[in-house]
Amino acid sequence: MIEASTLLADERRDAIRLRLQAGEPVRAADLAVLFAVSEDTVRRDLREMASNGECRRVYGGALPLSPAAGPLTTRRLEAPERKQRLAAALVPLIPDGATIFIDAGSTNLAIAAALVSDRIRAVVTNAPAVATALADRGLQDIVMIGGRLDPVNGSCVGARTLTEIDRLNPDVYLLGGCGVDHVAGITVFSSEEAEIRRVLAHRSRMILTAAINDKLGTAAPFAVLPPDGLEAVVIERDADIEQERGFARQGVRVIRAGDEVAQW
Repeated sequence: MIEASTLLADERRDAIRLRLQAGEPVRAADLAVLFAVSEDTVRRDLREMASNGECRRVYGGALPLSPAAGPLTTRRLEAPERKQRLAAALVPLIPDGATIFIDAGSTNLAIAAALVSDRIRAVVTNAPAVATALADRGLQDIVMIGGRLDPVNGSCVGARTLTEIDRLNPDVYLLGGCGVDHVAGITVFSSEEAEIRRVLAHRSRMILTAAINDKLGTAAPFAVLPPDGLEAVVIERDADIEQERGFARQGVRVIRAGDEVAQW
């Protein structure tokens, strides 16, 4: 027989689960009022759900897990026009004559396709698809970082990759993330990828990122960069206003993409 307390706990978690599955962040204080329980009780619920891989705990509550867990070959086909608009809005943020590092990701691939310009000194990447996209569009100075290829992320990882990127000092780092949030910052699903991106972030002078709505306000298990480490974040025109305000409060420039086409 199920005890009443267990049943109530299950009901609470089902209600929280529905909110998270709808892409909504949850706050422990709000849930405590809604369920007429203590915040400690809600925090225990969230801890258990996080341990089961159902959400990512953040200060004061939890975030839905990012949907960007599939292979790059699949993700690059999703929402291409939206990603092109993000790319068009991000490209003007890059200073003339910059050396840029672009890591793996379907949005970064769209940005790479917009970077055909003699304004760029060089592009470095650990993502073969990014290097190919740049070469196909005529960019000459492309440096490919080696290592073991992760077929899911579409990037090179491992000890060799870390050794090579530790010698770099990019002017601009185009940081891709599986989750982008004004509290959790930039997060990814791979621990190896997170380590590489943390090193790159530490060694880069300017860090830019772009996120479609599906990723905004979500998180993945491995942290890369706190939100205030970004110079700017590019979001969609109809993105959540609370995300914009949250980044802006931390000194991050927030750009909303318009209807421009990615040409540079």
